[in-house]
Amino acid sequence: MQEKIGRALQLLGIRNLLLGVHDAAFPSLPEENLGRGSPYSAGAADFFEFAASLGFTGMQLGPQGITTGANPSPYDGSLFSRNPLSLAPLSLTGSTCPLLERDRLAGIIDQFHFAPDRVDDTFARLAIDDISAEICRRFHLEVTAGRSAACRALRHSHDEYRRHNAPWLERDALYQLLRRHYAGKSWRQWAGTKEARLDRHLFAPPAGLAEAVRLRREALGRDYRQAIDDYCFIQFLLAKQHRELRERCRDLGLKLFGDFQIGLSGRDAWYGQAFLLSGYVMGAPPSRTNPRGQPWNYAVLDPHRYFVESADGSRQPGPAVQFLQARIEKMADEFDGLRLDHPHGLICPWVYRSDQDDPFLAVENGARLFASPMLPDHPMLAQFAIVRPEQVNLHKHRYDDTWVTSLDAEQVGRYGQLFEVIIKTTGKQWANLGTIACEILSTQPYPVKRVMDVHGLGRFRVTQKADLNNALDVYRSENARPEDWLMLGSHDTPTIWQAAERWLEEGVAPRQAEYLAMRLRIPAAEQTGWKERLAVDAGALVQAKFADLFVGPAQNIMVYFTDLLGGMESYNRPGTISKDNWMLRIPSDFKKIYREKLAVGHALNIAKALAMALRSKEDHTGPPHRELIGGLEGSR
Repeated sequence: MQEKIGRALQLLGIRNLLLGVHDAAFPSLPEENLGRGSPYSAGAADFFEFAASLGFTGMQLGPQGITTGANPSPYDGSLFSRNPLSLAPLSLTGSTCPLLERDRLAGIIDQFHFAPDRVDDTFARLAIDDISAEICRRFHLEVTAGRSAACRALRHSHDEYRRHNAPWLERDALYQLLRRHYAGKSWRQWAGTKEARLDRHLFAPPAGLAEAVRLRREALGRDYRQAIDDYCFIQFLLAKQHRELRERCRDLGLKLFGDFQIGLSGRDAWYGQAFLLSGYVMGAPPSRTNPRGQPWNYAVLDPHRYFVESADGSRQPGPAVQFLQARIEKMADEFDGLRLDHPHGLICPWVYRSDQDDPFLAVENGARLFASPMLPDHPMLAQFAIVRPEQVNLHKHRYDDTWVTSLDAEQVGRYGQLFEVIIKTTGKQWANLGTIACEILSTQPYPVKRVMDVHGLGRFRVTQKADLNNALDVYRSENARPEDWLMLGSHDTPTIWQAAERWLEEGVAPRQAEYLAMRLRIPAAEQTGWKERLAVDAGALVQAKFADLFVGPAQNIMVYFTDLLGGMESYNRPGTISKDNWMLRIPSDFKKIYREKLAVGHALNIAKALAMALRSKEDHTGPPHRELIGGLEGSR
C-alpha cells in the first residue's frame, strides 16, 4: 500500500506530506515510560515506522528547547539546548558502554502509574533529574577510565561535541545553574547581592563592570565545573540520539523537519541583552482569530545591531545576525527542513511597549517595527521605519495587511535582511535540497508577501477555518498556490473531528458538503445522496475535507497527529493558560486504536482520501488511474 500511496502522491503533484508531533506527545513502551514522550524512544521508533507505512514523506517535530515547570510551552523553550526531558534512557542501558542499569530505570518507572494519553510533566522532571545524575556519575567512572573501546570512542565523540558547541553550551549551562541558585527565578528577578547584579548581566556587562563580570564568570566556571560538565554531557547524549533518529528517518524515507520558533526564551534573552531592543517586546497583532492580539512578551532583535560597518566600509554581521546565524546553522545541520514560526517576526514584527500594566491593551495598540514612521504613540519606532509616510494607508488599521501600500526593491531587501540570512545559510548547508515551510496564517502583511515572493515561498492555509461565504478567503484550498501548505488543523486549533461535530450541531455541514462536492467534482447523478450523507455523518465529512487537501493546487500538506488519530481534544488553545495545554500523548497501543477508529470512519484514511482526490481529476478514467484508485479504495 505504501508504494500505491507514493504513486498517488506523485500523480497528484504532492511534494511533501508531513505528520506533525511535538516531542512530549510521542508514545513510549511501558519499560521506558517516564510520563513524557521523546522522539528518540523505542515507542517513538515504532510510531515513525507507522507513519512511513501510511505514506507520510516526513515528520514535523516541534521546538525542542528546555521548558520550565511553570510554562511547558515548547515555543518558549531554549533555542540551542535540547530539553533533557526528551532523553531516551532505555537505549543507554543496552549499549557496549552502558550508562544506566536497566533495573534502575525499571525501579524509577515502577514508582508511578500514568494515564496512557497524558503527559505527567512533574514526574518526568523528577525522573530525568535522577536518571541524569546516575548517567553522569557512570560516565565519569566508566567512560573517563576508558575501560573499553566503546567507552573510549564515546569519550572522544563527547570531547569533539564540546569543542564544536562550546560557545552556547557554557552559557546555557551557567543559566541553568544560576536559575537553580536563585530558587527558579527568571534572570530579571535576580537581586539582593552584588553578585546577583553581575549574574544578571554576565554576557552583557554594564559600563564599568566588564572586568568584574569577567572575574565572576571565571569564578562560576570554577565553582560549578562539575555541574557544567554534567549539563554538557546530557546535551551531548541528546545530540547523539537526534543523529541516530535522523539516520533512521532516512532509512524509512522520511524527511525530518525542525521548528524554528520566533520567540526567545528567558535563557536566550539573558545572554542576548546587548543586541536586544530596549522598551519593546513582540506579540501577535489583532486578527480574526484573536481580535485583541496576543502579548507574547518575546524579546526583539535590535535593528541597530543587525550589521556593523567595518574599517573598509563593508557591512559585516553584527551580534544580532551572528546569533541568528549560529542558531540557523545548528538547525540546518540537524534537520532536512524547517517550519518557520510566524515569519512576520523576522520581517515586520508587531511590537508593543514592555512597560505597560495591561499587556493585552498594549499589544492591541502596538505597531509594526519597520512601518511606523509617524505614530504619535510610538515616536521611538520612527528611527526604524523602512517605509515613508506616503507609503502608509492611514485609513486602515496599523495591523491591516494593506497598511503598507507599496515598496521599492531596496525596501523589500531591507525588510528581508534577517530572512535572507536564513535562506542563504540553509541553502549553503542543504545544497538547496532542504525545504522551508512558513507559518503565515490569517494575516500576511504586504512586506511579508513581497519577501516571500522574492524567495518563492508559500504560506499555511488551515482549511477548517475557511469562510465558505467568501470566495477569496485565504483558507480556502482552491485559493492556494503550488508553494503553499494545506492542513486541516494545527497544534493550535480544534481537531478536525471537533470542527466537524460543531458543523453538524450548528447546521453548517450542508454548506461544507456543497463546497466539497464542487472541489472533489462529485458527478451530478451522485451529488444528492453524497451531500446528504456528509450533512449527517461527521466521519464522511472529515474524510472529504481531508481529500480536498490533495486536489491542489498546493503541493505541500501537513497533518497533525490529533487529526490523524481521530482526536476529540485540542493539543493547545492559544492565548490561554491551562493545565491541559501541551499535555496530550499518543498511547503505546496507537496502532490498535488507529485500526479500530479507521474501521468506524473516525480516523484519517490516507489511501481513500487519495483515491477520492484522483477521481476528481479529469483524466481519472484511464486504465492506470482506475487500477490505482481501486487499489487505494480497497485498503484497510
